[in-house]
Amino acid sequence: MCTGKCSLFIAITLYPLVLLSIICNILLFFPGWSTKYVKEGHITDEVKYMGGFVGGGVLVLIPALYIHLTGEQGCCANRFGMFFSIVFAAVGAAGAVYSFVVALIGFSNGPLCKTQSGSWDTPFKETNMAFVKKPESWSTTCIEPTDVVKFNLGLFVTLMVASVLQALLCASQIINGLVGCICGTCDNKEEN
Repeated sequence: MCTGKCSLFIAITLYPLVLLSIICNILLFFPGWSTKYVKEGHITDEVKYMGGFVGGGVLVLIPALYIHLTGEQGCCANRFGMFFSIVFAAVGAAGAVYSFVVALIGFSNGPLCKTQSGSWDTPFKETNMAFVKKPESWSTTCIEPTDVVKFNLGLFVTLMVASVLQALLCASQIINGLVGCICGTCDNKEEN
C-alpha cells in the first residue's frame, strides 16, 4: 500500500472534523441562540478555553494541510517529508487531546446558567455528572438561557467525538509516516 495515498486519505478525512470542531466552539458562545449572553459575559468557562477552535481546529488543520501535501507528492515524496508528517501528526494529536479534555471538563461541569435564586452559577458542577441522567431537572435548575443544558451537552459531546476521531487519524498518520520513513512511500509497481 502506498503511504502517500494513505496520507492523502487521512488529511481529507481530517478537514470536516476540523470544521466541525470550529463550528461547535463558535456555537457554544451563543447559548439560547442569542448574543446577549456573550455580551454580558455569561458563558461557560470551558468555552473560553477555545478547545474546539484552537485544539481541534488550528492545531489539527495545520498538520492536515502538511499531511495533505505529503500525500499529494505520491511516489515522489521523500522519506524526510514523511518524517516531518510524523512531527505534524503528533502536534495534531496533541491539539485533539486538548480539545477532548476541555470538552470533557465542560461536559462534566455543566453550563453556566441563571438559577432559581437569580444568580449566575454552574449548578451541576458538584454532581459528578449525575445531572446527565436527570433531564427533568435541567429546566427547573437552569431558567436562563432556555435549554442551555441540552445545548452545551450536545455540542461538548460532538467536540469529544470529533477530537477522538482526530486523535485516531493523527495516530494513524504517525504509524503511516514511520512506515514511509522506513520502507519508502510507494510500492515498486507504482514507481513506473
